[in-house]
Parts: sequence; C-alpha cells; structure tokens
Amino acid sequence: MTLRTQLAAAVLIAAAFPASAALKVGDRAPDFKAPAYLAGEPFEYTLADALQKGPVVVYFFPAAHTPGCNLEAHLFSEAIDEFKAAGASVIGITAGNTDQLADFSRETEHCGGKFPVAADPGAKIAAQYDAVLDRKPEWSSRTSYVIAPSGRISAVHADMNPNQHVKSMLDAVRALGK
Repeated sequence: MTLRTQLAAAVLIAAAFPASAALKVGDRAPDFKAPAYLAGEPFEYTLADALQKGPVVVYFFPAAHTPGCNLEAHLFSEAIDEFKAAGASVIGITAGNTDQLADFSRETEHCGGKFPVAADPGAKIAAQYDAVLDRKPEWSSRTSYVIAPSGRISAVHADMNPNQHVKSMLDAVRALGK
C-alpha cells in the first residue's frame, strides 16, 4: 500500500472514529509499566524511568497494522532523530492487535526499530489518559502527549487524523527547551 493510499484510508477512518477527550496541559501524567518491543525485542517499559532521561512523547494509537497507525508510526520513525536532538524519547501505546507489536516495532515501513511500542491489553493505560476510542472502547484513540520530566503534561494532540501528531509533538518538545 502506497503512502498516498494509507493517507486516504487514514482520513476515512478518522472521520468514522472521532477522538475522545484528553487529559489537559498541567495535569499529572499517570505513571505506567507495560510490556513493550523495540526492534522486535521484548522488554518492560516504565514511564518513570524514561522521564529521568528527559521529556517523553506518549502517543496512543488504535491498532498495529492498520492504515492510519502504520502511517503515524512511519512518520514518528522518520522524525525520531529530531526528537532525540531535542532531548525527548517516544513511546507508542496500543490496545489493538497487541499480538502483532513485535513485528510492527521492527518493520521498516512502520517503527523501523527506532522507538518502542507498548501493549495495553484492555486499554487500561489508555483509560487513565482519557485516550479510549469512543466507538471501539477496547482500542486506544489517536491521542498524543508530551510529558515533561516533572511528570506534568505539557502538550496534548487528540485527533484521529495521524498527519499532524508528529509535528505537533515535535513543536511542543522543542518549546520545552526554550
């Protein structure tokens, strides 16, 4: 599937599944631990540990290997060096197709092994972040957060269209450094 076809499919899906409300800037980000994969290798991700190294972009996505999520993961992987240069790390979290995350994390057309993705069975973490898909509550919505090292949310982007999440989060991370 071409990038253009993925984009068209993502726009159609975005119209069918609006994003839910999100936590607000200034709110304390709920801490979490989750099984995750980086380049296909399993490990346990802990938000508190990641925050000790700098800001964290936590982006929720509905399901691995779906058009909008494929595109979003690819866009984050293309921009990962810019996030690192700004001192931030990225973690993708999903409640959908969690059995496919090892492959999704490794495949070059998606994450490309450049950032971890975590499984959220039952959308429990997503629920703490008000990032549950309204029409399919067993899946996460497409909601992204920048969490400052203090543990406070410094930016939120909630929109089922994946196109602006990376730019919005990168701009917010860069603003933290100013």
